[in-house]
Amino acid sequence: MDRNLALEFVRVTEAAAIAAAKWVGRGDKHAADQAAVDEMRARFNQINFSGTVVIGEGAKDEAPELYTGEKVGIGTGPEMDLAVDPLEATDSVAHGRYNAISVIVAGAKGSLLGAPDVYMDKIAAGPRAAKAIDLDASVEKNIKHVAKALGKDVKDITVLVLERERHEKLMQEIRDAGARVRTITDGDVAGAIAPSMPDSGIDLLMGIGASTEAVLAAAAIKILGGEIYCRFAPKDEKQQKAIADAGIKDLDKIYSADDLAHGNQLTFTATGVIDGPLLRGVQFTDHMITTHSIVMRASSGTVRYITANHKVK
Repeated sequence: MDRNLALEFVRVTEAAAIAAAKWVGRGDKHAADQAAVDEMRARFNQINFSGTVVIGEGAKDEAPELYTGEKVGIGTGPEMDLAVDPLEATDSVAHGRYNAISVIVAGAKGSLLGAPDVYMDKIAAGPRAAKAIDLDASVEKNIKHVAKALGKDVKDITVLVLERERHEKLMQEIRDAGARVRTITDGDVAGAIAPSMPDSGIDLLMGIGASTEAVLAAAAIKILGGEIYCRFAPKDEKQQKAIADAGIKDLDKIYSADDLAHGNQLTFTATGVIDGPLLRGVQFTDHMITTHSIVMRASSGTVRYITANHKVK
């Protein structure tokens, strides 16, 4: 992918993050999401490319989301598939909690898994433990194998889990295995990427989260040399129907990072809204707004951190 286009996407996530950050702690997640979506859509439509949202946050009639199948961009230039989350972790923003980002993954046409926004079971590890994880293995075995790969004692392994009632058994199994549990209330894109970041303090991500977040995280994890394995885990008949309507028949299939985001024409772009394991959040002063972003390109393997100061208008 053209590096200039990758940098254009940073301007998109910056604008969405700033718009969402203005709603931090105000208790209105829908307004925060709407603000981020409006900015992302508007900025996309100023860029010379032809983008299709192949995995987003809803259907055409479920505004304000950038819906699956939506076309964005000026309509000329390269054709690209997009996975987007204008505001990942809306509850975090609404309640002023830890960890929220605006994120885009872009790839060549056909490179991103097109799937409905449903649940998936996930496990993710960083480069040194990429070959040590197995979605079908027990929690204890995965932790032991990862500990061996990292040269750590099991007691020093930290597993990140979304704080959900459905994960109570998982968290107890992690503790019974002798490892530590760290929880986040929302935002498992950053959570899944964290094991691939050397200074995150996270060794594994486990648990059930959304498919959109799986695809978004997979691109970054692949570029960083880690691994994520996922399998559809529909929570109800509505999600089962959505999967079937998407033409996906094998619910037992395990998807790797390369299955979710394949090829080397991939970029991952994110801007922090609230401080989290991946990025610092938006900072407001009287005369300046500061954003913190990351841009990864698969073709070059580069990871760029961008701190931008935006003049208050």
